[in-house]
Amino acid sequence: MYAVVVSGGKQYRIAEGDTIKVEKITAEEGTSIELDKVLMISDADNISVGAPYLDDCKVTATIASHGRHKKIKIVKFRRRKHSRTQMGHRQWYTELKITGIAAS
Repeated sequence: MYAVVVSGGKQYRIAEGDTIKVEKITAEEGTSIELDKVLMISDADNISVGAPYLDDCKVTATIASHGRHKKIKIVKFRRRKHSRTQMGHRQWYTELKITGIAAS
């Protein structure tokens, strides 16, 4: 069984027992949360698609940790102009451990 959920403006295909990194969620580690924006859920032979979300489906997850991704370097370079700008960015994330997918 797997589901497609939305978190932080991105879509994730998840199954029970998976760990995913989503945009930062303001909650403490070890807290259980529910992802209620479920777009699709699939059993072995049944597929349910929402319009846009499924009303009676929920995904429960536990917050495993918070952290930051690797640094991304942003470089703007203009040739022959003696101009170069360099920046770096590290995005915050929350790592979720999927504990259950409930469909009615």
